[in-house]
Amino acid sequence: QVQLVESGGGLVQPGGSLRLSCTASGSISSMYAGAWYRQASGTQRELVASVPSTGGTNYADSVKGRFTISRDNTKKTVDLQMNSLKVEDTAVYLCKVTIRDLRGVLAAYWGQGTQVTVSS
Repeated sequence: QVQLVESGGGLVQPGGSLRLSCTASGSISSMYAGAWYRQASGTQRELVASVPSTGGTNYADSVKGRFTISRDNTKKTVDLQMNSLKVEDTAVYLCKVTIRDLRGVLAAYWGQGTQVTVSS
């Protein structure tokens, strides 16, 4: 069985920084693409940043230049460094990682979400 656990959310003032971490555990053979999504109250889930298995990174226009996504296959983590946070970044942040388990099954897994609140 594979699990994803997010950490690092919390309350921060506008202009502040937070680092979210998504850690995979369980019967993992290999990690592939990783991504962070967010969902604010009353809105649809949106893709914030992704790191494809082929390399490179992608960002939503609203976070370009402020957020940085990274993946460490050795530590089995996908992190999101968030700088210059704005009130509109307030949301529940969820990670999604594509993993091949020890049975050889390739699937996408989701974490439970971590709340980020940006407020003065």
